Amino acid sequence: MNLDRRTFIKGTAASIALTSIASQETFAKSDKTYRVALIGTGWYGKSDLFRLIQVANVDVVGLCDVDTEVLAKAQKLVSQRQKSGKEPKGYSDYKKLLTEAKPEIVLIGTPDHWHPIMCIDAIKSGAHVYVQKPISVDVIEGEAMLAAARKYNKVVQVGTQRRSTPFLVQAKEKYIDTGKLGKISHVDICCYYHMRNNSNPPLQEVPAHFDYDQWTGPAPLRPYDGLPHRRWWRAFMEYGNGIVGDMCVHMLDAVRWTMDLGWPKKISSTGGIFVQKDAKSNITDTQTALFEFDELNVVWNHRSWGNAADPKYPWSYKFYGEKGTLECSTMMYDYTPAPGVDAEPEHVDVYIERKKYPEDLTEERIEMNAAPATRAHMLNFLEAIEKGGLPVADIEQGHISTASCILANISQSLGGRDLVYDPETRTVVGDPEATALLMRPYREGYTHPHPDHV
Repeated sequence: MNLDRRTFIKGTAASIALTSIASQETFAKSDKTYRVALIGTGWYGKSDLFRLIQVANVDVVGLCDVDTEVLAKAQKLVSQRQKSGKEPKGYSDYKKLLTEAKPEIVLIGTPDHWHPIMCIDAIKSGAHVYVQKPISVDVIEGEAMLAAARKYNKVVQVGTQRRSTPFLVQAKEKYIDTGKLGKISHVDICCYYHMRNNSNPPLQEVPAHFDYDQWTGPAPLRPYDGLPHRRWWRAFMEYGNGIVGDMCVHMLDAVRWTMDLGWPKKISSTGGIFVQKDAKSNITDTQTALFEFDELNVVWNHRSWGNAADPKYPWSYKFYGEKGTLECSTMMYDYTPAPGVDAEPEHVDVYIERKKYPEDLTEERIEMNAAPATRAHMLNFLEAIEKGGLPVADIEQGHISTASCILANISQSLGGRDLVYDPETRTVVGDPEATALLMRPYREGYTHPHPDHV
């Protein structure tokens, strides 16, 4: 499985993508029972685990969280969802979990700043990994995760589940793979959700049930101003990459998958905090990024204020071809032929699997529209483990999409200049200042992973 990166991107990505929907439909649940652990038992970590429980035989052998209240709630919920009814052991130290519980599959649902270290440690422990996006906060972390997956021959699936969304697979096969849109030279991607936390909570005492130092890990230790759960941590660049890292990564990855694209040739971005200036949050409220490919521009826009450019598609990706337009989101897609093209428009909505999985209906904060995609994504992950090969959202694909968004933020921080990243040399070509920003400093006591030393 030690494949050359460029051979993989150009040689096999298309075949994996084209067969993904078939594999989701035909890959049967095996008799094997997997020992599974979850690190980060908040909202989306549990959601991923529950989707895996629905499609595989699993024994959840451990849960890890630095908030004992969140952990206890997760233990109870998991005992109600897994067939054995067993309550998994709880851990505050993920390394102890890996050593004692010896999971075969590890799901990582922590905030972004912990993804790289935990993923690499889980791989080294012998586990296959399902890691949420974005995979990293800096580019070199992502390179190290990729190197570890290849060195230890482990399957790493990234939670960019648009690649496994049934109706979006249909849109890709029907309109992009067939060439029905003609030449595509422009794609719009965007997010206009008012998702930036604009509050100003006061400094507080850290509650006894929460290990703030351990939660912070390699990131800078901010003065404590409340539990970071439920998106407060996403308000800060110390822990992630803002709305670009959180939301653009999904849409850019979907475009790359749909059109079989590798690394952008050039990346630039401008933006800042233009409107919501009174909050503690230090992520941009307004940003545009340009990802340039061969005769193709992919343009990102986000605003966390005002109205969406298209209220029907506030978080979306739209392909503009000479023969028509294809608009896609997590909720629907629309095909519109260009004037003079003899074809009928088509609208398709997401299918919600209410009858097949009635437990979804009572799950707290579940994204009903995303559940079928995540289930299919888990099946694709298991198929790669059992049959070999790479999953549809392999760590390399997650790295390219994540790193491209990080590079956009680096460009924005440097005044919007063009950046050309070379993954072979791991440098920004001709730009030492930008290259220096590819690896962030870690807090004392933590060692930044490097691809040459995993």
